[in-house]
Amino acid sequence: MKKKKVNLRDLKPKSTKQHSHNDGHNHGIVNSATFKIYFPAIVSFLMLMIGIALDYFNVAFFKDWLRINWYGIAYLPVGFPVVKEGWKSIKKGDVFTEFFLMSIATIGAFVIGEYPEGVAVMLFYAVGELFQGAAVKRAKGNIKALLDVRPKEANVFRNGDYTSVSPEDVNIGEKIQIRVGEKIPLDGILLSVKASLNTAALTGESKPDTITKNAKVYAGSINLESVIEVEVTNKFEDSSIARILDLVQNATARKSKTELFIRQFARIYTPIVVYLAIAVTFLPYFFVEEYIFRDWLYRALIFLVISCPCALVISIPLGYFGGLGAASKNGILFKGASFLDAMTKINTLVMDKTGTVTKGVFKIKEIKTVGWEESEFMKFLMAMEGQSTHPIAKAIMKYKEVGKDFKAVEVSEVAGKGLKGIVNGKIVLVGNKALMHTNNIDVPTETEAIVESIVLAAIDNKFAGYVVIADELKEDAKETITALHKVGIKNIMILSGDKDSITQQIANELNIEKARGGLLPEDKLNEVETLKRNPENKIAFIGDGINDAPVLAASDVGIAMGGLGSDVAIETADVIIQTDQPSKVVKAIKISRSTRKIVWQNIILAFGVKAIVLILGAGGLATMWEAVFADVGVALLAILNAVRLQRMKWS
Repeated sequence: MKKKKVNLRDLKPKSTKQHSHNDGHNHGIVNSATFKIYFPAIVSFLMLMIGIALDYFNVAFFKDWLRINWYGIAYLPVGFPVVKEGWKSIKKGDVFTEFFLMSIATIGAFVIGEYPEGVAVMLFYAVGELFQGAAVKRAKGNIKALLDVRPKEANVFRNGDYTSVSPEDVNIGEKIQIRVGEKIPLDGILLSVKASLNTAALTGESKPDTITKNAKVYAGSINLESVIEVEVTNKFEDSSIARILDLVQNATARKSKTELFIRQFARIYTPIVVYLAIAVTFLPYFFVEEYIFRDWLYRALIFLVISCPCALVISIPLGYFGGLGAASKNGILFKGASFLDAMTKINTLVMDKTGTVTKGVFKIKEIKTVGWEESEFMKFLMAMEGQSTHPIAKAIMKYKEVGKDFKAVEVSEVAGKGLKGIVNGKIVLVGNKALMHTNNIDVPTETEAIVESIVLAAIDNKFAGYVVIADELKEDAKETITALHKVGIKNIMILSGDKDSITQQIANELNIEKARGGLLPEDKLNEVETLKRNPENKIAFIGDGINDAPVLAASDVGIAMGGLGSDVAIETADVIIQTDQPSKVVKAIKISRSTRKIVWQNIILAFGVKAIVLILGAGGLATMWEAVFADVGVALLAILNAVRLQRMKWS
């Protein structure tokens, strides 16, 4: 059955845009728009109440044509838009819509003289549509909140001055300026010394993010402290925010299997209901001794009102809207409702190591010296490593002591082994065990047990010490694994391109039993394909979205970690965690399960109540008022249930 918006909601003005200056008129505009939306329903409600009161007190003049006309006028504000939509659908060849059901049911009520009930059914249906519209708007509002993040202008440096232009007109390599409180309009590299940014709209994290010079910044972040300058690295259409906006706006287009089934079901269900209503009207003539056409027509009309599938067609998509909105509010982007469903079935989680459970940044873990003070030893080491651009060298250069009086000269690289040079008149060797052995320097046996990256140093042909460099676990890595076990994900595995010894050590720290290291991207893919041969395994893979793209695509659910700045993550993954927090995966699972639970609650509620009242209606034990509850009442309950997702908290 095709679901369309009733014209009642079209009364809303095309724009409720606020004034750019603060003149106090905004509230009036909003209130006026709200009043116009509900005005037809208010008129019908007041006239219905007056009519019922006049009937109740049996007022003499409220008879015959006056009574019919009164209820007819009460019906028009809410009934005419529905009848009109039903007629439009019929002309397009789509006969069996909810508009058609409601129209023939309420017009039929007028034909048999049940005027108040005819008005009441249509009034409550219209109010239900209005509430539905408000609920959908609210759910979509969370999903599309990022639209407000779209920057409107950029201050670009041209001809010796800053000029305000549209972000679409800024080229790669140009310099832009962002004042305090403004949104960064384009992706780029920070040119200023440091910046404090609010990335809440992009990542779901309210805590300000402080970054330093040459760090990446993303469009949509808000500058908090001082004027900053940024060098643009992406055109606006290629920026992270533009891609995410496109992703978010299209997320609801991918229907879940449940949603698709209900819509297909409604297309078959609605004509069956119409034919059954016809049968309820005429078939009793052949089986009942005292057949009264009016009574059986009334039962058929009740049957039509009860069986209208709006509660299902409205509340199920709304449930998924709510789930998608709640996820985006928490910095998790699902590419569609189908992946919300898929996430609920996951029982096997495979993850990359570097950048997923570790920070992907080398850091000094241990310093051991032989015959030297640590600070002096590190000055020799830093003087040498200052000549290198290797990531390990960069980690060593972050040591707290800075030896500006230590200078390295005659530095040469020994291919595949390390560096050799002179520091303050002493010969210094810095590198691996092969470099030490080549120069006949004995290395302590304790280094054999170290699995992490190790930098050995010798000064004047004597072993002086070593530094252990290791990737650091993310703050929430351990609690993530514990939380995954609690939500029922028992089968967890690490697949990494890093050394197997390091991978096994990280797995032990995290209490993960299965881990393999030293893998190429195709090796990871083969591992996942092997797991998929068991049909009981429903696999989610978490990776960085670049090297892991093949596995992300092959998994039942591909999850990109920290995918905000990764083109491949956004293109390949099904779910994007906009921060580097693996714990968000647990939250994604919880949100998915809550969404599915609410959707099935609504399905059971709708079918259960309708089945009971249908039986009562066919047996003459239910009136139009029960029918209204079974249709509109259940729809409203289902909507309220779906809206709960907007208020839920997932720890």
